[in-house]
Amino acid sequence: MVSRRAFVSAGFLMIAGAPGKLWAGTRRRAGGTHPEPRPGITAANVLTGDQLANAPHAIDVFDLVREIPQIIDGIRCQCGCAELPGFYSLLSCYESAGMARWCDICQGEGRLASRLHKTGKTLDEIRAAIDARFG
Repeated sequence: MVSRRAFVSAGFLMIAGAPGKLWAGTRRRAGGTHPEPRPGITAANVLTGDQLANAPHAIDVFDLVREIPQIIDGIRCQCGCAELPGFYSLLSCYESAGMARWCDICQGEGRLASRLHKTGKTLDEIRAAIDARFG
């Protein structure tokens, strides 16, 4: 069962993200760039399993992202949330409001980045794969 707070938060994120999604696709194809990972970035702000009680299906991908914050911080989220104020990178989707709790694209990018990183791919190779699949 989803709490009222979680339901309202999810609704807000969907509404707030909708305008960006309408025009984000055009911007993305027109040259949306991936951010540079911030020096010293950590996973300290990535939501934990306890904070994801209303989204238990997403705990595993949050755990994967927590292992490679320096990689995830260098990836532009392709769902449109990158256009929202306060979002820097895909890592932002796994912090604070936790857009990735409900977004299949945020989760898919996180899973793909983790899988490719484990096979030894560089950040540029991971970015190219994400662009090919989600861009």
